[in-house]
Amino acid sequence: SDLLEIIVTILNENDNSPVFAQPNLAREVPEDTEVGTAIVAREELSASDADLDTIYYELTTTVQDTDGYFAIRGVNNPELYLQKALDYDKFNSTTLLLYARDRPVTSPTNTTNTATATISITIKQSDTRAPWFLPCTRLHNDNSVCISSSYSGRVNISEMSTEPLLLEPGPIYAVDPDYTISDRIVYSLVGGNTDEVFSVDADTGNLTMNKVVTSPDSFLLQVMATQASNIRKYSVATVEIKVINKSNFAPYFEKGVYNGTVFVGLPQGSFVYQAGDPSTPLVIAALDQDFPDEVNPNIEYYVKNSTDFIATRDGFILTNTVLQSPGTVTIQAVGKDVLSLQEASTIIVVKVIFATAVTPSDKMYSAQDMAILGGVLAALLLIALVFLGVLLWKSSRWYGKPVKSLMKKKLSKENYRSYQNEYYQEDEQPDVSTEQHETSETSSVQEETPVPEQPALALHSSSAEETESLPKGSMASTVIFDPEEEEKEEEPGQEKEVKSILKTDRHVGDDGYKAVWFKTDVDPEAGERVEVIEDNAADDNDDDGDQDLQKNEEEEEEGSDTDGHHQGLGVSFASGSSSPPAAECSRAQPCSPVSEECCPGLLDFKSCVCAEDLAQDLGSFPTSCSKAVCPGIIVW
Repeated sequence: SDLLEIIVTILNENDNSPVFAQPNLAREVPEDTEVGTAIVAREELSASDADLDTIYYELTTTVQDTDGYFAIRGVNNPELYLQKALDYDKFNSTTLLLYARDRPVTSPTNTTNTATATISITIKQSDTRAPWFLPCTRLHNDNSVCISSSYSGRVNISEMSTEPLLLEPGPIYAVDPDYTISDRIVYSLVGGNTDEVFSVDADTGNLTMNKVVTSPDSFLLQVMATQASNIRKYSVATVEIKVINKSNFAPYFEKGVYNGTVFVGLPQGSFVYQAGDPSTPLVIAALDQDFPDEVNPNIEYYVKNSTDFIATRDGFILTNTVLQSPGTVTIQAVGKDVLSLQEASTIIVVKVIFATAVTPSDKMYSAQDMAILGGVLAALLLIALVFLGVLLWKSSRWYGKPVKSLMKKKLSKENYRSYQNEYYQEDEQPDVSTEQHETSETSSVQEETPVPEQPALALHSSSAEETESLPKGSMASTVIFDPEEEEKEEEPGQEKEVKSILKTDRHVGDDGYKAVWFKTDVDPEAGERVEVIEDNAADDNDDDGDQDLQKNEEEEEEGSDTDGHHQGLGVSFASGSSSPPAAECSRAQPCSPVSEECCPGLLDFKSCVCAEDLAQDLGSFPTSCSKAVCPGIIVW
């Protein structure tokens, strides 16, 4: 017999599916769980297979936008861990599905047994954020970040307010952004509270005053909000308090309704024009009786109930969009005082019309019209220049002669000033200017009261021989311009006759003749016919004489400029000396030269009338000296 050994291999038929010990699991995961932390252990998520096959795991999620936050360690290790940081504001729960297969996913066999476990994940919000002051603005639609704005308020100077201050954009208020925790907020002032003027309620955040504000300076307060359970979670907001003068009147609009017009199809930002005047922009204006002119520079304007129009700070109404169709739009405009927060409102009725419905304005001019206008203006300017030139040419011919005459006068005066007695100046030191003033005063008097008998004399620098023959003690000269000679044009090279008024011959036979001589030249045989006047006249009125001299000189200049037919200009000057002896002056015995040293109390150089003689004529010395009483008076 033979022995045949038969080996039979029993194949394990894959007729058993993997089995999870806990097919449904639930876990709470804190929001602040660190990445990499195990959420469910491997043992709790492992599946068993009666066929003893190797189990392959796969994890998926059923909630949209939650994929990637959780994962398993490996394809054969089902331990669940946190792969990405959680955000409670993005999602607060999700459901995960864990698949267990006895064949790889890519296996070609169709006999793959699969088991599924459901894992429910709930996100627990953690205290991760500091308080937020409201209102705030979220960044990029991210609920985890919110930017708070500052607060602002106003108080009246020297006025105490017992109520909580009204602030913008609202009262001080902060919240815990971890709203499931919603910790209590505590408020406090941490900066800017000078002199402890303000205080804040720790629970409500209301800001109140402790004392009166006496300074116009603004306050910039810092308010801190902290969580009661965790002081490290805090935020700080700024509160600007402006100190203003009390407003007794609210703004108001003079017009309850404004009417405007705008065209269809105009671009954004176009003006709305006044109804009936399409060339004038529509402007609204709010007045305030707190100001002298009722113009409040702190008023700002805005449109309240329409997005198609906007208002500028100056009150202009503009379009905020392209208006497509005609119609009538009623909007409400508000004027608000940004300091006192008082406001007024008005209604604006805007008619939207087609541009073709408005006739072209007569104020529009073409380039051709402007060119014609420029040519006309240029022609008028040319004509005006020609006319002005003709006037200047004619005026030079008309007024050439008087101008020439004035120049001659000026040159004659200069020649007169240049003719000086050098010998006398060497002998005398002071009082030269004073006597020159007195001499000028004599000139003005002679111009006002000319003496017909006195010959017209002209002084010229060329008469050097005559001046050398004069006495060295003093000199007197008179320069007279004849009015008839002024009207005549002088021929070239013609010179005026120069004569000296000093006389050496004596007309003793003529009792009515008067002259002035030096005392040393008096004839001893003259006897009683010559009166010798001692040099004892007091010069008490020098100051008054200087003032009169200046006044007469001004009158003389004005008269010479304005009156072309004056009687004549007389200029006389005298240089006195204290060294020569004083000569007597009378009607019978003249003295020479004519000077006040020679004749104290002299009133008229031409006739040598002295004060004593005037007293004889008038019966007494004049108590009130004037030109009417004493013509030709020199010293009053």
